[in-house]
Amino acid sequence: MARAILENGPSSAADLARRLQLTPAAVRRHLDHLAVEGVVESREPKVYGARGRGRPAKVFALTQAGRDSFDQQYDDLAVQAMRFLAETQGEDAVVEFARRRVAFVGRDYAAVAAADPSLTPAEALARVFTQNGYAASVRGLPVVGEQLCQQHCPVSHVAAEFPQLCEAETEAIASVLGRHVQRLATIAHGDGVCTTCIPQTLPTTQTDPQQDPQKEQS
Repeated sequence: MARAILENGPSSAADLARRLQLTPAAVRRHLDHLAVEGVVESREPKVYGARGRGRPAKVFALTQAGRDSFDQQYDDLAVQAMRFLAETQGEDAVVEFARRRVAFVGRDYAAVAAADPSLTPAEALARVFTQNGYAASVRGLPVVGEQLCQQHCPVSHVAAEFPQLCEAETEAIASVLGRHVQRLATIAHGDGVCTTCIPQTLPTTQTDPQQDPQKEQS
């Protein structure tokens, strides 16, 4: 069940029951057990945009201890290495390292998009991130565009102290898309999922010279 939350982000008991094909009662018993062990915690769901009627069901998210149980056993060593880099080489070296770490975005994006033209830019990015250790997916946002969701971040513990890692990811996403994007939340800062808003591009409107007001005035 912890794996299901890792791969899909904060989930309600009903979502987990449907996803795992278990009864809600069985899911709640398991969640209670994981909560006692400090693996998951319940929280109010984040709502983007207008909130619907009624109180939304609470969701269950992995705690830092829960994430540590997967593949972050080298975090302490990584943090020490980053501290050493910052102390001996300075802030610019940390920024350069962060950019090199996410070089896979610029390296792989074009190939993934070309291999499957049916993918939206956000979907291509999700595939790139998933291939490189993130559990990423896409959510559509009415009118606004799409939201890239990274349910898992292999460097979240390190990024909590060195936000340059998150900033480099956002910079790389904006670079390959050629447009401004906005990071809304990060696992490193305690959110259940890293989310980046990718606004839709508006089509360029061609002005009819015969209807151009300046033409009519001349």
